[in-house]
Amino acid sequence: MSLPTEPIGSIPRPPALLAIAASQPAEGASALAEAQEQAVRATIHRLQELGSPVVTDGEQAKPSFATYPIAGLDGLVPAGVVIPFADGHQRQLPLLTAGPFRYQVHAERYLRAAQRHASVPVKQAVIAPSALSLLYPAEGIDGYPREAFLADLADQAEADIRGCLEAGAHVVQLDFTEGRLSLKLDPSGGVLDDFVAFNNSVLERFTDAERARIGVHTCPGGDQDSTHSLDVDYAALLPKLFRLKAGNFYLQLASEADPDKVLTVAAEHLPADARIFVGVIDPVDPRVETAEEVRDRVLTAARHLPADRLGTCDDCGFAPFADDTSTSRETAFAKIRARLEGTELASAELGV
Repeated sequence: MSLPTEPIGSIPRPPALLAIAASQPAEGASALAEAQEQAVRATIHRLQELGSPVVTDGEQAKPSFATYPIAGLDGLVPAGVVIPFADGHQRQLPLLTAGPFRYQVHAERYLRAAQRHASVPVKQAVIAPSALSLLYPAEGIDGYPREAFLADLADQAEADIRGCLEAGAHVVQLDFTEGRLSLKLDPSGGVLDDFVAFNNSVLERFTDAERARIGVHTCPGGDQDSTHSLDVDYAALLPKLFRLKAGNFYLQLASEADPDKVLTVAAEHLPADARIFVGVIDPVDPRVETAEEVRDRVLTAARHLPADRLGTCDDCGFAPFADDTSTSRETAFAKIRARLEGTELASAELGV
């Protein structure tokens, strides 16, 4: 397959894992760890059986794509930023009450666990530091100013990314769903500018060769078959998104009403030497796409973007939060199969 294709991240957790996680601490930590390892093994083996040239662990052991670094961190209260979704449900981030800020878990742990079961390259998703910057309260923390928090966070985020690169990740993907959401909360774009600048303060710590193995994923959220910012125009996001100093960009596109408009903006602002992976599968839509639909979505993208700088992905993870059961594992794998087969069909038509 000449056009590269990659998963974004999460796969719905198997019922056995969800049941044990829900029973904690009754089942005990060892039972949960064993269930997580079995789920990681099964997920990777299934992706390889489908022919996926790159795999992830499906985030089987993460509590969520956003909060894995702070799981178990003392000094958090459930009173942070509320993320409203279009169907009316909400997610809420915690607030930090004390410093210094330190990750409790680094993504390298998940990567190394996945690599034990994989015979193809493994990519690793990490949360963008801009998302975790939202943990700091507006009123501040006595004895721990915001500047000190951001300096600690930047160091921790660098270590999270670097650990994965040094462990041999195929690519490290920064999840940046808060980028599009920021334009809903602040249409002036000031918050987005701050997010991009802060993320770049971390990305600038890496060499050009390292940044070629770092990507940024953006989407309007995907949780319980709903989104938080699909109504925000991509044209306001992409020019600033592409200022991020990364080698790969993963763009939700399958669920866009006017993909040609998005692709026109993307083509205009695409950074030199960067590759764009276009979303050709919509995890929020319960219907399984056909390989022919995927092919046609790729060919649409190829009318705007050079084929040698094009790849495919899913719009988002299928279950970014561990408790999201709106999509079954079988549906997720069927959609991934369609992405793989459709990308191969498109590669043949494009002659690449």
